[in-house]
Amino acid sequence: MAHFALVGPADARTPRLGRPVGASNPVTEAGGVVLLLPDGEPVSGRRASVRAHATALPLGRQLVRAGREDGLVAHVVRYRGRGWNGTDAQLAADASWAVAEAVRRYGDVPVCLVGRGMGARAALRAGGDAAVAAVLAVAPWLPEDDRAAEPEPVRQLVGRRVLIVHGTNDARTDPELSYRFAERAKKANRDTCRFEVHADGHALRQYHEEVHALAADFVLSTLFGHVPSRPLADAMAAPPPLGLRMPLAAGFGRSLR
Repeated sequence: MAHFALVGPADARTPRLGRPVGASNPVTEAGGVVLLLPDGEPVSGRRASVRAHATALPLGRQLVRAGREDGLVAHVVRYRGRGWNGTDAQLAADASWAVAEAVRRYGDVPVCLVGRGMGARAALRAGGDAAVAAVLAVAPWLPEDDRAAEPEPVRQLVGRRVLIVHGTNDARTDPELSYRFAERAKKANRDTCRFEVHADGHALRQYHEEVHALAADFVLSTLFGHVPSRPLADAMAAPPPLGLRMPLAAGFGRSLR
């Protein structure tokens, strides 16, 4: 893969966490932190997308509501720019910065990286930080298999709990590529599972309530020791391909209330 260097004003940009999701006042203590990583683009020198940032907020609000009693804090990471940019892996570097910043702000608390699209790739790549307990990758953008290039790494995920969620009708990011990645990740780390959202697309609009409920189930059970739902526990325990093609049932989450 080619190396893309960003020059000029883009170099002066810095990533930011911004204010905690759903908080009107500054937060100084947390029981756990979710870092939401918005979607991006394969190659771009443009500033981070305001729209992508806004798209990450509903899930962040849902997670904060679900984890309020446990002291869950969520931030949407504001990237330096919107491009992955080849071997620069800029979004992954910004995700790693965000983990370090969360530890600086909140101390030794568990962190869950939650990414969508290109942000999901950044979450998976940055998952090796010692503070990261879990990674949730929603509709991850992953590169096509290339025999001339190193495969997308998975060893950094050892010791983390990993959940991948992908719509089977996603026309933007190939669900088969996320399945192949999950296969390799499962060999390195047994605490890996993948759910398929049948007949839904990249934005997962049709089953967004179920996806949000699954995300909350995953985050609360991983960061705070809540008992996971039966489908999530079964998916983690099941060998491939079953645990990597677990269907997300319509109505998931309503039975958990």
